[in-house]
Amino acid sequence: MIEASSRAALESLLGDRVTFDVPLSRHTSLRIGGPADAMATPADREELGRLLALCAEHGLPIRVLGAGFNVLVSDAGLAGVVLRLKKLRRIDRVADDAIAVEAGASHATITNYCVENGLAGLEFGAGIPGTLGGWLAMNAGIGVRELKDVVRSVTWMDARGRLADPVARADLDFRYRELAGLPPGAVLVAAELSVTPSDRATVKAEIDRLLAHRAETQPTDIPSCGSVFRNPPGDYAGRLIEAAGLKGAREGGAEISTVHANFIVNHGGATAKDVLALVERARVKVRETTGVELETEVQLIGRDAAGHGGPSR
Repeated sequence: MIEASSRAALESLLGDRVTFDVPLSRHTSLRIGGPADAMATPADREELGRLLALCAEHGLPIRVLGAGFNVLVSDAGLAGVVLRLKKLRRIDRVADDAIAVEAGASHATITNYCVENGLAGLEFGAGIPGTLGGWLAMNAGIGVRELKDVVRSVTWMDARGRLADPVARADLDFRYRELAGLPPGAVLVAAELSVTPSDRATVKAEIDRLLAHRAETQPTDIPSCGSVFRNPPGDYAGRLIEAAGLKGAREGGAEISTVHANFIVNHGGATAKDVLALVERARVKVRETTGVELETEVQLIGRDAAGHGGPSR
């Protein structure tokens, strides 16, 4: 729980842009998660800086939540302040071959901007739900193309709300599904991305193709968190899970998708405990049948998250 003095300070700074005891099941793609102590939505970068400084002063932990993909929030909820950056969604053309995008911009906003302005190079993002901040943190990608391939620089704020200078791609440590080496408590604010001038019809056609492929190969019509496991070297987690006979396996309201075995879906009423039971079943079965140790891509966050899920960001 947040102490009365900290609550008052948050309300004084943000007004109705902070709410308390918020069920995170309403804000995650899997529709699972206990309550957050507080949820804050700063109006702009300046207010974000003041909020981070306030949280540091009051000892309030911060957790950024974009569109709620690639996370599994524990049933016990999350302590501290959940930070939403959805008002930081500006996109600017900064050169013929570059755009500057704020971290709260959604995948749909980014791809629509590229269509409207005839800019190629970011079409692959149409198949990856979420926000730019999440894309950066996860080094999101499909096939052989990842976000690192189009990033020119990244800007963040430190844990006390101080805006750092943009960091060039050469000085960033992008890894498979991870942007490593950020300062403790850093909040991603924006990035400059490479694009190529093209024409609207060509860009839209490629986006439409990728969206159609996603609809055919992934469970897009039911709540899921995205890919559950990282692909092991030279193989695919979904193939291994399917080969282990676990497509359609259920635990409570959760199911290993019958469309793509590296997705766990919520048929209604699923809990984080249900999902974790399926995660463990898949790990054990794949280990027994192939010797491969699957690593989670989805991150379990929350009060009882210790020892589960992928690396925390």
